[in-house]
Amino acid sequence: MDGNQVSKSEFKAKALEFFRQVEASGESVIVTDHGKPAIEVRTYRGIERNPLDVLRGSVVRYDNPTDPVGEDEWGAAQ
Repeated sequence: MDGNQVSKSEFKAKALEFFRQVEASGESVIVTDHGKPAIEVRTYRGIERNPLDVLRGSVVRYDNPTDPVGEDEWGAAQ
């Protein structure tokens, strides 16, 4: 295995070994497909978090938050 990356074929052959490694170390393993990252195997994080906590700190810019927004300014609404 090269660092924390492994090919699909190697992962298939040694999946249980990689699962144990991830559980023991806490470090994820990236499974590659033709050399490109495809899947990440990591320990389960079952901590319930407030959705607002997940978004906290994600605002990149905050210009004039009280100004009205026109219909043509909503890029995500299209």
